[in-house]
Amino acid sequence: MSIAMNSDNKNIPALFPPTFSSVSEDPKGEPIVVLMSGGVDSSLTAQLLMDTGWNPVGVTMRIPVVDGCGVSRPCCGTEAAFVCRDLGIPHYFVDTENTFRESVIEPFRQAYLNGQTPSPCVDCNTHLKFDLVWTAVEQQLGIRHLASGHYAKVEKDAESGAFYLRRAKDLLRDQSYFLYGIAAARLPFLHMPLGDFTKVEVRRMASARGMPVAAKPDSMEICFVAGGDYRGLLQDAPAAPGPICSLEGQVLGQHKGIHHYTIGQRKGLGISSKEGLYVVRIVPERNMVVVGPREAAFSSRVSATAVNVLHAGALKANALLWGKVRSVGEPQSCRITALGAHSIEVQFVQPLLTPAPGQHLVLYDERSTVVAGGVITNSGEVPA
Repeated sequence: MSIAMNSDNKNIPALFPPTFSSVSEDPKGEPIVVLMSGGVDSSLTAQLLMDTGWNPVGVTMRIPVVDGCGVSRPCCGTEAAFVCRDLGIPHYFVDTENTFRESVIEPFRQAYLNGQTPSPCVDCNTHLKFDLVWTAVEQQLGIRHLASGHYAKVEKDAESGAFYLRRAKDLLRDQSYFLYGIAAARLPFLHMPLGDFTKVEVRRMASARGMPVAAKPDSMEICFVAGGDYRGLLQDAPAAPGPICSLEGQVLGQHKGIHHYTIGQRKGLGISSKEGLYVVRIVPERNMVVVGPREAAFSSRVSATAVNVLHAGALKANALLWGKVRSVGEPQSCRITALGAHSIEVQFVQPLLTPAPGQHLVLYDERSTVVAGGVITNSGEVPA
């Protein structure tokens, strides 16, 4: 695999030769790269950009896919290539297999082994799609603008001229939670045309244009795990049984390795209880799983680190914002209680169920603008 190096000494993935046709030297319309997966969302994104005068170039990441036995194979992405051919636009594969392992798969594995609950889509968006891959197409194709089929909006403020990331029209499909890690300086060149449509409208528009992918089912699994079972990635982890303890420190049973458990888990604990027990904390340094009643799994105070700020003007001490600690559900009212150089702490008006370390805290303002986000770190008290 050939790798280009930029001035920041990052590993920039190389583009393979064009799949069918190359970028035109005399393009009609301003060129824009579209991250293509072969699904209806990215395919319609390319078509909508063509309709509005852009000159799209499809780019597909080649990533490894791990089967249930932990064996890795490349993801071919041929559907995306043929969609681009049918649209009459160039298509390129970008070689991200090794980088994907280093930036997404290995952190995913290590998070579970450390008792955390990872969000690989955030890592992929932050470190690959909207950083290294974007840099690769800038350097190797000379194209600065980039688009994706994500359900979110990038909007320019009429007064300040600043660009902001906002929630999509289709709130059930909104993906802004997974996109908070994009660098603010990238937003003026980022395009997400599906943010103004619902999924039903997207499928209808694709069907009206005769696109074969209009009825293609959505992929709801982890993209790099065949069958969606992430345990294949952890099967080589050494078994390290340890205690399952109550909040008071009483040993209630034995676990089979902390990587088999997540915060908020209720089933599969092997402990009988009339009220039901939930995993409320995982303590990797003591190889301990802590369980308690449902009310013990709630928390009002959430802290996060590795914070990325997209709307600095709204991020102030004691500011009232709206936060999410998981991708599903509506943002809830919270107040900033502490701000550091790369950290943040908020207190929610109403306690939330199981904010899990390794997941992400994402904050919004009253206009559904993404203010900032970071990796959740708080894990609560540990039994003596």
